[in-house]
Amino acid sequence: MPVQTTTSGSLPRTQALIDANRARTFEDDGFTLRSTPEVDALTAQAVADVVERQRPAGITLVGDGEFGKAMTGAVDYGAWWGYSFQRVGGLSLTEVNAFNEPPVESSPGDVRLTSFLNRRDRQRFPAVYAEAVETGAGATAFPSTTGPLVYRGQDDVASDIRNLTAALRPGEQGFLTAIAPGSAARVRNEYYASDEEHIFAWADALREEYRAIVEAGLIVQLDDPSLAENFDQITPEPSIADYQAFTQIRIDAINHAIAGLPKEQVRLHLCWGSWHGPHTTDVALTDILPVVLRANVGSISFEAGNVRHEHEFTAWADASDAGALPNDLVLVPGVVSHATNVVEHPDLVAQRIRRFTDVVGPDRVIASTDCGLGGRIHPDIAWAKLESLGEGARRA
Repeated sequence: MPVQTTTSGSLPRTQALIDANRARTFEDDGFTLRSTPEVDALTAQAVADVVERQRPAGITLVGDGEFGKAMTGAVDYGAWWGYSFQRVGGLSLTEVNAFNEPPVESSPGDVRLTSFLNRRDRQRFPAVYAEAVETGAGATAFPSTTGPLVYRGQDDVASDIRNLTAALRPGEQGFLTAIAPGSAARVRNEYYASDEEHIFAWADALREEYRAIVEAGLIVQLDDPSLAENFDQITPEPSIADYQAFTQIRIDAINHAIAGLPKEQVRLHLCWGSWHGPHTTDVALTDILPVVLRANVGSISFEAGNVRHEHEFTAWADASDAGALPNDLVLVPGVVSHATNVVEHPDLVAQRIRRFTDVVGPDRVIASTDCGLGGRIHPDIAWAKLESLGEGARRA
């Protein structure tokens, strides 16, 4: 059977959609964006167009490109995470937030995240990061948790569902992304007694969004770069045992949030962060995979084309040989990358795909992108990569 294909979510927005989002104004809280009937209509049409464009590129499991997620900048940093600020109550702007909080030191047995700007890779390559505009500038303002978290995004997720389902053909499957509790909880906590309580409060709030997507017959992709990316945000570097325990809390929160949902409709996406940097302080996949595999999901999306992590495809074979890979888990490897402007040759894409079909068979592999393609590379390159993805899957 042909190898199926998908994306990891974000796709290039049209200039009209970018301009319309930039023109939106904020509510009194300073970070919730107002919408208009004109923006809503433009978004619905853009979703229909982007779904239609995925088909001839060879994408068989389509998404909405994350077009319905609020953002104010051309770079989609504010969309995959910042959209949740629009949909969850209990947040407010404070003088200190996730980007500008002071550095935090961890110690053995007490792992804590430092500020985004104090990441170890940034400290190792300060000149490189000083030249890069990767600090969230232009994205939705980052609030803090200052009260009990409660979901308020019912209308927004209903709109996402409506736009995507309207664009699908009879019998065609689609997916929507939603932030995972652990990644959402990286806003500053000024209300809950502990980080764990904060994460589970996010899980309780976001489960309503997950359930709505699944009940609409769609696949929900839980975006959780925190599972891998957090490692770089801990100073000094923690032991692997401490980091695994730290990460287990985030997996437990996912399992809490998706309890009762059919796992074949739940996909987990992990990555090492979509910013363009050296990534020399990333955690190894082999060090987190035993924990990640405890997530009660039907499929896992991960970076396998990124040059910092492509070699780790062997970890999946090792897990299978050890009996640690669930026999119904679907692998969703990234076989084209957001981290380079070079368009992968279809034969290379096919080779990458076969690394995983050799482990679990073609019926349990869905070829994908490493991470979101919206905003990180030129739209023309993004679509060329998707065409190479589709052709590589046919050759595989």
